[in-house]
Amino acid sequence: MNNPTPTPLAREVRIACGDAWLYGDLVLPADFCGLVLFAHGSGSGRHSARNRQVAQKLQQAGVGTLLFDLLTAQEEQIDMHTREHRFDIALLTRRMQDATLWVLAQEDLQHVPIGYFGASTGSAAALIAAARLGDRISAVVSRGGRPDLAGPVALAAVTAPTLLIVGGADHGVIELNEQAFEHLQCDRRLAIVPGATHLFEERGTLEQVADLAASWFATHLKSKAAVKQAEKSGHAS
Repeated sequence: MNNPTPTPLAREVRIACGDAWLYGDLVLPADFCGLVLFAHGSGSGRHSARNRQVAQKLQQAGVGTLLFDLLTAQEEQIDMHTREHRFDIALLTRRMQDATLWVLAQEDLQHVPIGYFGASTGSAAALIAAARLGDRISAVVSRGGRPDLAGPVALAAVTAPTLLIVGGADHGVIELNEQAFEHLQCDRRLAIVPGATHLFEERGTLEQVADLAASWFATHLKSKAAVKQAEKSGHAS
């Protein structure tokens, strides 16, 4: 008889970012090889059904996930009417960095390879944060994102292997991803999901996104974990 897969450990966390507190859901599968922080996009948060579907696929691949709200409840309310925060890339980037530093300060997570999954404007924040944090970020995936908003300088400074996923019918955004892709100097890939529009609502398209992301993160986070383990063994001997 097959042993059942252990239930991943899940807990709600609270992260201090300046004067604000951000709430998140941290899920750690047994023997996880890394942790992916989700940077959601316009008008979306940690309860986004699309991001949760991708997160579940990552967990099945042995990758931990942290879905958290980049905006406070009050900021979300304002943004619904004014849209002023969703394009405040500097604010979103600071929140990504603060959340990452929070992870690195946790005793059970400080040596775990970290990845970023960004959607929409959250992709730009993830890429800028990855550029600033250098080798502390091991992989980045963008889904239907606006990596172009990160700017050429930040894109060229990203060292983490980066996968840009865009829908084949997401006209306009494809071209912006192609432009951003040209500025990346790291290990990179541009994947186009045929027939998908911006939100990947077409049958089977979000599953393709989840498969692509799970494969990318599992490959790059596991290899980084192996390097860290080898370094640890070298120091110990």
